[in-house]
Amino acid sequence: MQYETRFCTHCAAPLAHIVQTEDGGEVERLRCGACGWTHWNNPTPVLAAIVEYRGQVLLIVNTASECGFTPQYAGLESLYGQYRDQGFSVLGFPCNQFGGQEPGDSEAIGQFCSTRFHVTFPLFAKVDVNGADAHPLYRHLVKARPGILNTEAIKWNFTKFLVGRDGEVLARYAPTTRPEELVADIEAALAQPGS
Repeated sequence: MQYETRFCTHCAAPLAHIVQTEDGGEVERLRCGACGWTHWNNPTPVLAAIVEYRGQVLLIVNTASECGFTPQYAGLESLYGQYRDQGFSVLGFPCNQFGGQEPGDSEAIGQFCSTRFHVTFPLFAKVDVNGADAHPLYRHLVKARPGILNTEAIKWNFTKFLVGRDGEVLARYAPTTRPEELVADIEAALAQPGS
Protein backbone atom coordinates (compact mmCIF):
# COMPACT_ATOMS: atom_id res chain seq x y z
CA MET A 1 0.00 0.00 0.00
CA GLN A 2 1.31 3.46 -0.87
CA TYR A 3 0.97 6.35 1.58
CA GLU A 4 1.33 10.10 1.25
CA THR A 5 4.53 11.29 2.92
CA ARG A 6 3.91 13.19 6.13
CA PHE A 7 6.38 15.04 8.28
CA CYS A 8 7.01 15.11 12.01
CA THR A 9 5.53 18.15 13.76
CA HIS A 10 8.34 17.94 16.31
CA CYS A 11 11.48 17.66 14.15
CA ALA A 12 10.16 17.83 10.52
CA ALA A 13 11.64 14.48 9.47
CA PRO A 14 9.54 12.17 7.27
CA LEU A 15 7.19 9.90 9.23
CA ALA A 16 6.96 6.14 8.78
CA HIS A 17 3.65 4.29 8.78
CA ILE A 18 3.54 1.62 11.47
CA VAL A 19 0.88 -0.77 12.66
CA GLN A 20 0.59 -1.37 16.39
CA THR A 21 -1.51 -3.90 18.22
CA GLU A 22 -3.76 -2.26 20.75
CA ASP A 23 -6.67 -3.76 22.68
CA GLY A 24 -6.67 -6.84 20.47
CA GLY A 25 -6.81 -4.88 17.21
CA GLU A 26 -4.37 -3.26 14.84
CA VAL A 27 -4.06 0.54 14.79
CA GLU A 28 -2.16 2.47 12.14
CA ARG A 29 0.02 5.26 13.44
CA LEU A 30 2.80 7.49 12.17
CA ARG A 31 6.20 7.27 13.86
CA CYS A 32 9.18 9.55 13.34
CA GLY A 33 12.40 7.64 12.75
CA ALA A 34 14.47 10.69 13.71
CA CYS A 35 13.01 11.67 17.09
CA GLY A 36 10.85 8.63 17.86
CA TRP A 37 7.58 10.47 18.38
CA THR A 38 4.38 8.64 17.53
CA HIS A 39 1.89 10.99 15.92
CA TRP A 40 -1.87 11.14 15.93
CA ASN A 41 -2.27 14.63 14.57
CA ASN A 42 -1.77 16.04 11.08
CA PRO A 43 1.39 17.89 10.13
CA THR A 44 1.55 21.65 10.56
CA PRO A 45 0.24 23.68 7.58
CA VAL A 46 3.70 24.58 6.26
CA LEU A 47 4.92 21.00 6.44
CA ALA A 48 1.71 19.73 4.88
CA ALA A 49 2.23 22.18 2.02
CA ILE A 50 5.74 20.87 1.42
CA VAL A 51 4.34 17.40 0.76
CA GLU A 52 3.32 18.57 -2.72
CA TYR A 53 7.03 19.03 -3.55
CA ARG A 54 7.91 15.41 -2.75
CA GLY A 55 10.31 14.02 -5.35
CA GLN A 56 11.63 17.46 -6.29
CA VAL A 57 14.97 19.07 -5.58
CA LEU A 58 14.32 21.98 -3.22
CA LEU A 59 16.25 25.11 -2.33
CA ILE A 60 14.82 26.32 0.98
CA VAL A 61 15.69 29.91 1.89
CA ASN A 62 14.85 32.19 4.81
CA THR A 63 14.14 35.53 3.19
CA ALA A 64 13.70 39.20 4.10
CA SER A 65 12.59 42.26 2.15
CA GLU A 66 14.78 44.90 3.80
CA CYS A 67 18.15 43.13 3.85
CA GLY A 68 21.38 43.76 1.99
CA PHE A 69 20.92 40.28 0.48
CA THR A 70 17.35 41.00 -0.71
CA PRO A 71 18.54 41.36 -4.34
CA GLN A 72 19.20 37.60 -4.21
CA TYR A 73 15.46 37.23 -4.89
CA ALA A 74 16.30 37.88 -8.56
CA GLY A 75 18.87 35.09 -8.63
CA LEU A 76 16.55 32.69 -6.82
CA GLU A 77 13.79 33.45 -9.33
CA SER A 78 16.24 32.87 -12.17
CA LEU A 79 17.16 29.42 -10.77
CA TYR A 80 13.49 28.59 -10.35
CA GLY A 81 12.70 29.60 -13.92
CA GLN A 82 15.67 27.70 -15.30
CA TYR A 83 15.11 24.38 -13.50
CA ARG A 84 11.47 24.13 -12.40
CA ASP A 85 10.50 22.02 -15.42
CA GLN A 86 13.17 19.51 -14.34
CA GLY A 87 11.64 19.02 -10.88
CA PHE A 88 13.20 21.91 -8.93
CA SER A 89 11.56 24.44 -6.62
CA VAL A 90 12.74 27.34 -4.53
CA LEU A 91 10.74 27.63 -1.28
CA GLY A 92 10.95 31.01 0.45
CA PHE A 93 10.28 31.37 4.17
CA PRO A 94 10.17 35.04 5.23
CA CYS A 95 11.69 35.64 8.65
CA ASN A 96 11.87 38.77 10.82
CA GLN A 97 14.46 37.51 13.32
CA PHE A 98 17.48 39.31 11.86
CA GLY A 99 17.43 43.06 12.41
CA GLY A 100 13.64 43.24 11.96
CA GLN A 101 14.22 43.19 8.19
CA GLU A 102 10.92 41.45 7.32
CA PRO A 103 8.31 43.53 9.17
CA GLY A 104 5.41 43.13 6.71
CA ASP A 105 2.57 40.64 6.69
CA SER A 106 2.24 37.89 4.07
CA GLU A 107 0.31 40.12 1.67
CA ALA A 108 2.88 42.94 1.84
CA ILE A 109 5.77 40.49 1.44
CA GLY A 110 4.15 38.83 -1.56
CA GLN A 111 3.38 42.18 -3.18
CA PHE A 112 6.95 43.40 -2.67
CA CYS A 113 8.50 40.22 -4.09
CA SER A 114 6.15 40.12 -7.05
CA THR A 115 6.48 43.79 -7.96
CA ARG A 116 10.16 44.34 -7.31
CA PHE A 117 11.68 40.98 -8.28
CA HIS A 118 8.90 39.26 -10.26
CA VAL A 119 9.03 36.31 -7.86
CA THR A 120 6.86 33.35 -8.88
CA PHE A 121 8.39 30.67 -6.64
CA PRO A 122 6.39 29.69 -3.54
CA LEU A 123 6.59 32.00 -0.52
CA PHE A 124 5.23 30.67 2.75
CA ALA A 125 4.01 32.45 5.87
CA LYS A 126 6.58 34.20 8.03
CA VAL A 127 8.40 31.81 10.38
CA ASP A 128 11.07 31.83 13.08
CA VAL A 129 14.19 29.89 12.11
CA ASN A 130 16.01 30.08 15.47
CA GLY A 131 15.10 29.78 19.13
CA ALA A 132 12.30 28.12 21.04
CA ASP A 133 9.73 29.07 18.40
CA ALA A 134 11.79 27.88 15.41
CA HIS A 135 9.64 26.16 12.85
CA PRO A 136 10.00 22.34 12.88
CA LEU A 137 11.22 22.40 9.27
CA TYR A 138 14.12 24.64 10.27
CA ARG A 139 14.86 22.56 13.36
CA HIS A 140 15.23 19.59 11.01
CA LEU A 141 17.33 21.48 8.44
CA VAL A 142 19.87 22.83 10.93
CA LYS A 143 20.28 19.45 12.64
CA ALA A 144 20.80 17.75 9.29
CA ARG A 145 23.29 20.36 8.06
CA PRO A 146 24.95 22.41 10.82
CA GLY A 147 26.87 25.53 9.86
CA ILE A 148 30.42 26.66 10.50
CA LEU A 149 32.05 25.08 13.55
CA ASN A 150 29.09 22.67 13.69
CA THR A 151 26.74 25.37 14.99
CA GLU A 152 23.07 24.89 14.16
CA ALA A 153 21.78 28.46 14.41
CA ILE A 154 20.91 30.33 11.23
CA LYS A 155 23.23 33.34 11.18
CA TRP A 156 21.30 35.71 8.88
CA ASN A 157 18.72 36.11 6.12
CA PHE A 158 19.15 34.13 2.89
CA THR A 159 20.76 31.04 4.40
CA LYS A 160 20.02 28.29 1.89
CA PHE A 161 19.48 24.54 2.15
CA LEU A 162 19.54 22.20 -0.84
CA VAL A 163 17.30 19.15 -0.41
CA GLY A 164 17.46 16.15 -2.74
CA ARG A 165 14.55 14.36 -4.40
CA ASP A 166 14.66 11.75 -1.62
CA GLY A 167 14.33 14.40 1.11
CA GLU A 168 17.99 14.29 2.18
CA VAL A 169 19.42 17.69 3.14
CA LEU A 170 22.38 17.82 0.77
CA ALA A 171 24.01 21.15 1.57
CA ARG A 172 23.79 24.39 3.52
CA TYR A 173 24.96 27.70 2.05
CA ALA A 174 25.81 30.97 3.76
CA PRO A 175 23.84 34.13 3.02
CA THR A 176 26.84 35.43 1.06
CA THR A 177 26.61 32.51 -1.38
CA ARG A 178 24.89 33.92 -4.46
CA PRO A 179 22.16 31.82 -6.10
CA GLU A 180 24.13 31.53 -9.36
CA GLU A 181 26.95 29.81 -7.44
CA LEU A 182 24.59 26.87 -6.75
CA VAL A 183 24.06 25.82 -10.38
CA ALA A 184 26.48 22.86 -10.33
CA ASP A 185 25.05 21.50 -7.06
CA ILE A 186 21.46 21.88 -8.29
CA GLU A 187 22.26 20.13 -11.54
CA ALA A 188 23.99 17.28 -9.69
CA ALA A 189 20.97 16.90 -7.39
CA LEU A 190 18.58 16.92 -10.34
CA ALA A 191 20.60 14.13 -11.97
CA GLN A 192 20.00 11.84 -8.96
CA PRO A 193 16.91 9.63 -8.92
CA GLY A 194 14.35 10.11 -6.17
CA SER A 195 13.32 7.39 -3.78
